[in-house]
Amino acid sequence: MKIEEIKKDAENEHIPIMLDGGLQFLLDFIKEKDLKDILELGTAVGYSAINMALLDKAIHVDTIEKDKERYLKAKDNIQKARLESQITAYYGVIEEFTINKKYDLIFVDAAKAQYQRYMERFLDNLKMTGYMIFDNMNFHGMVKDPSLTHNRNTKMLVKKIASFQHFVQEDERFDIILKEDIGDGILILRRKK
Repeated sequence: MKIEEIKKDAENEHIPIMLDGGLQFLLDFIKEKDLKDILELGTAVGYSAINMALLDKAIHVDTIEKDKERYLKAKDNIQKARLESQITAYYGVIEEFTINKKYDLIFVDAAKAQYQRYMERFLDNLKMTGYMIFDNMNFHGMVKDPSLTHNRNTKMLVKKIASFQHFVQEDERFDIILKEDIGDGILILRRKK
Protein backbone atom coordinates (compact mmCIF):
# COMPACT_ATOMS: atom_id res chain seq x y z
CA MET A 1 0.00 0.00 0.00
CA LYS A 2 1.33 3.38 -0.98
CA ILE A 3 1.60 6.16 1.59
CA GLU A 4 -0.75 8.34 -0.49
CA GLU A 5 -3.45 5.65 -0.20
CA ILE A 6 -3.10 5.56 3.60
CA LYS A 7 -3.46 9.34 3.69
CA LYS A 8 -6.49 9.30 1.39
CA ASP A 9 -8.19 6.51 3.38
CA ALA A 10 -7.61 8.38 6.65
CA GLU A 11 -9.04 11.58 5.21
CA ASN A 12 -12.07 9.74 3.79
CA GLU A 13 -12.73 8.11 7.18
CA HIS A 14 -12.17 11.43 9.04
CA ILE A 15 -9.24 9.99 10.99
CA PRO A 16 -6.94 12.85 12.02
CA ILE A 17 -3.42 12.63 10.60
CA MET A 18 -0.64 15.20 10.51
CA LEU A 19 -1.00 18.13 8.15
CA ASP A 20 1.48 18.06 5.25
CA GLY A 21 3.53 21.01 6.52
CA GLY A 22 3.87 19.56 10.02
CA LEU A 23 4.77 16.11 8.70
CA GLN A 24 7.41 17.51 6.35
CA PHE A 25 8.92 19.52 9.21
CA LEU A 26 8.99 16.39 11.42
CA LEU A 27 10.68 14.30 8.71
CA ASP A 28 13.24 17.02 7.96
CA PHE A 29 13.95 17.38 11.70
CA ILE A 30 14.53 13.61 12.07
CA LYS A 31 16.93 13.63 9.10
CA GLU A 32 18.77 16.77 10.22
CA LYS A 33 19.27 15.53 13.79
CA ASP A 34 19.92 11.92 12.68
CA LEU A 35 17.31 10.50 15.08
CA LYS A 36 16.93 6.72 15.03
CA ASP A 37 14.92 5.51 18.06
CA ILE A 38 11.45 7.04 18.09
CA LEU A 39 8.45 6.65 20.38
CA GLU A 40 5.16 7.86 18.94
CA LEU A 41 2.19 8.46 21.24
CA GLY A 42 -0.91 8.17 19.07
CA THR A 43 -0.57 5.81 16.09
CA ALA A 44 -3.94 6.41 14.41
CA VAL A 45 -3.58 4.36 11.19
CA GLY A 46 0.24 4.40 11.11
CA TYR A 47 0.62 7.25 8.62
CA SER A 48 3.29 9.25 10.44
CA ALA A 49 5.09 6.14 11.78
CA ILE A 50 5.38 4.75 8.24
CA ASN A 51 6.63 8.10 6.92
CA MET A 52 9.28 8.22 9.67
CA ALA A 53 10.42 4.63 9.08
CA LEU A 54 10.72 5.19 5.33
CA LEU A 55 13.40 7.85 5.94
CA ASP A 56 16.10 5.35 6.90
CA LYS A 57 16.31 1.58 7.42
CA ALA A 58 18.11 2.25 10.73
CA ILE A 59 15.07 4.06 12.20
CA HIS A 60 12.85 2.13 14.60
CA VAL A 61 9.48 3.46 15.73
CA ASP A 62 7.56 2.18 18.75
CA THR A 63 4.01 3.49 18.53
CA ILE A 64 0.94 3.13 20.73
CA GLU A 65 -2.75 3.45 19.92
CA LYS A 66 -5.75 3.06 22.24
CA ASP A 67 -8.46 2.69 19.57
CA LYS A 68 -8.66 -1.01 18.60
CA GLU A 69 -9.96 -0.39 15.07
CA ARG A 70 -7.27 2.17 14.29
CA TYR A 71 -4.59 -0.04 15.85
CA LEU A 72 -5.62 -2.96 13.62
CA LYS A 73 -5.68 -0.70 10.57
CA ALA A 74 -2.19 0.59 11.48
CA LYS A 75 -0.88 -2.97 11.85
CA ASP A 76 -2.32 -3.80 8.44
CA ASN A 77 -0.80 -0.66 6.85
CA ILE A 78 2.60 -1.38 8.45
CA GLN A 79 2.51 -4.95 7.14
CA LYS A 80 1.50 -3.84 3.63
CA ALA A 81 4.37 -1.32 3.70
CA ARG A 82 6.69 -4.20 4.74
CA LEU A 83 7.93 -2.23 7.74
CA GLU A 84 7.24 -4.72 10.56
CA SER A 85 10.97 -4.88 11.35
CA GLN A 86 11.09 -1.08 11.83
CA ILE A 87 7.74 -0.29 13.44
CA THR A 88 6.36 -1.94 16.56
CA ALA A 89 2.74 -1.01 17.18
CA TYR A 90 1.28 -1.44 20.65
CA TYR A 91 -2.40 -1.51 21.54
CA GLY A 92 -3.28 0.16 24.83
CA VAL A 93 -3.93 3.29 26.80
CA ILE A 94 -0.99 5.70 26.74
CA GLU A 95 -1.42 6.57 30.43
CA GLU A 96 -0.85 2.89 31.32
CA PHE A 97 1.85 2.12 28.75
CA THR A 98 5.35 1.46 30.05
CA ILE A 99 8.48 0.61 28.12
CA ASN A 100 12.04 0.26 29.38
CA LYS A 101 13.80 2.03 26.54
CA LYS A 102 15.40 5.40 25.81
CA TYR A 103 14.52 7.37 22.68
CA ASP A 104 16.09 10.06 20.51
CA LEU A 105 12.61 11.42 19.82
CA ILE A 106 9.25 11.15 21.50
CA PHE A 107 6.58 12.38 19.12
CA VAL A 108 3.25 13.21 20.74
CA ASP A 109 0.11 13.37 18.62
CA ALA A 110 -2.54 11.95 20.94
CA ALA A 111 -5.07 13.39 23.41
CA LYS A 112 -4.14 17.09 23.38
CA ALA A 113 -5.57 17.67 26.87
CA GLN A 114 -3.04 15.14 28.24
CA TYR A 115 0.14 16.62 26.76
CA GLN A 116 1.55 17.71 30.12
CA ARG A 117 0.86 14.30 31.68
CA TYR A 118 2.46 12.54 28.71
CA MET A 119 5.51 14.77 28.90
CA GLU A 120 6.07 13.99 32.59
CA ARG A 121 5.25 10.30 32.19
CA PHE A 122 7.69 9.66 29.34
CA LEU A 123 10.48 12.09 30.23
CA ASP A 124 12.52 9.22 31.70
CA ASN A 125 12.32 7.46 28.32
CA LEU A 126 13.97 10.42 26.59
CA LYS A 127 17.73 10.29 26.05
CA MET A 128 19.54 13.26 27.59
CA THR A 129 20.20 14.53 24.05
CA GLY A 130 16.72 13.66 22.82
CA TYR A 131 13.73 15.75 21.77
CA MET A 132 10.01 15.72 22.38
CA ILE A 133 7.79 17.07 19.63
CA PHE A 134 4.12 17.91 20.16
CA ASP A 135 1.68 18.43 17.28
CA ASN A 136 -1.50 20.54 17.14
CA MET A 137 -0.28 23.39 19.34
CA ASN A 138 -2.47 25.86 17.41
CA PHE A 139 -5.49 23.56 17.25
CA HIS A 140 -6.85 25.14 14.07
CA GLY A 141 -6.12 28.68 15.29
CA MET A 142 -8.30 28.29 18.39
CA VAL A 143 -5.44 28.47 20.91
CA LYS A 144 -4.80 32.09 19.92
CA ASP A 145 -8.46 32.86 19.25
CA PRO A 146 -10.82 30.73 21.39
CA SER A 147 -13.79 32.63 19.93
CA LEU A 148 -13.40 30.46 16.79
CA THR A 149 -15.41 27.79 18.61
CA HIS A 150 -18.59 27.88 20.66
CA ASN A 151 -18.30 24.24 21.71
CA ARG A 152 -17.72 24.03 25.48
CA ASN A 153 -15.52 20.89 25.29
CA THR A 154 -13.38 22.38 22.52
CA LYS A 155 -12.96 25.60 24.54
CA MET A 156 -11.74 23.51 27.51
CA LEU A 157 -9.34 21.57 25.26
CA VAL A 158 -7.93 24.76 23.75
CA LYS A 159 -7.45 26.16 27.26
CA LYS A 160 -5.46 23.03 28.24
CA ILE A 161 -3.22 23.33 25.18
CA ALA A 162 -2.56 27.01 26.00
CA SER A 163 -1.87 26.07 29.62
CA PHE A 164 0.60 23.38 28.50
CA GLN A 165 2.42 25.89 26.27
CA HIS A 166 2.68 28.32 29.18
CA PHE A 167 3.86 25.54 31.51
CA VAL A 168 6.76 24.43 29.28
CA GLN A 169 7.77 28.01 28.51
CA GLU A 170 8.13 28.64 32.25
CA ASP A 171 9.73 25.26 33.07
CA GLU A 172 13.44 25.74 33.77
CA ARG A 173 14.24 22.15 32.76
CA PHE A 174 13.69 22.71 29.05
CA ASP A 175 14.63 24.69 26.00
CA ILE A 176 11.61 24.96 23.74
CA ILE A 177 10.86 26.14 20.24
CA LEU A 178 7.28 26.83 19.18
CA LYS A 179 6.71 26.73 15.43
CA GLU A 180 3.21 28.19 15.17
CA ASP A 181 3.41 28.65 11.41
CA ILE A 182 4.14 24.99 10.62
CA GLY A 183 1.29 22.52 10.13
CA ASP A 184 -1.13 22.95 13.02
CA GLY A 185 1.63 24.25 15.30
CA ILE A 186 4.64 22.25 16.47
CA LEU A 187 6.37 22.46 19.86
CA ILE A 188 9.91 21.12 20.20
CA LEU A 189 11.21 20.48 23.68
CA ARG A 190 14.73 19.53 24.80
CA ARG A 191 16.31 19.26 28.22
CA LYS A 192 18.70 22.08 29.08
CA LYS A 193 22.31 21.00 29.20
